[in-house]
Amino acid sequence: MSSSHLRDRYLQESISTASPGKLLAMLYDRLVLDLVQGEEALRDGRRETASEKIGHAQEIILELRTTLDMEAWSGAPGLASLYGFLLTELIQANIRCDADKVASCRSIIEPLRDAWREAAALATPVSTAAAD
Repeated sequence: MSSSHLRDRYLQESISTASPGKLLAMLYDRLVLDLVQGEEALRDGRRETASEKIGHAQEIILELRTTLDMEAWSGAPGLASLYGFLLTELIQANIRCDADKVASCRSIIEPLRDAWREAAALATPVSTAAAD
């Protein structure tokens, strides 16, 4: 088996066995990675790569907004509005080749990612203990 096939298999197994909180943290990790790479590509003049990375980041944000349960949490409407704002900003950043705007969006996303990662880590011992 090739190393890329093994890596893909490992990633697939990691995703299929992850808790919902861990999946959300993984999605945010990918979102931040896309934004970092998109920003770097814009700064380096690699327009096509930047557009691809920023576009993927937009797809992730759209998925986060679409799957947000508005009834589960009183803060959900505010988070949905934030996702809408980020989508608009990233569309403008992509059109205008504005790396600073991408960086600004990343600075908003990173604390959210860190909070979801922390929440997922805190939830893991509880679910493990409950399974015993």
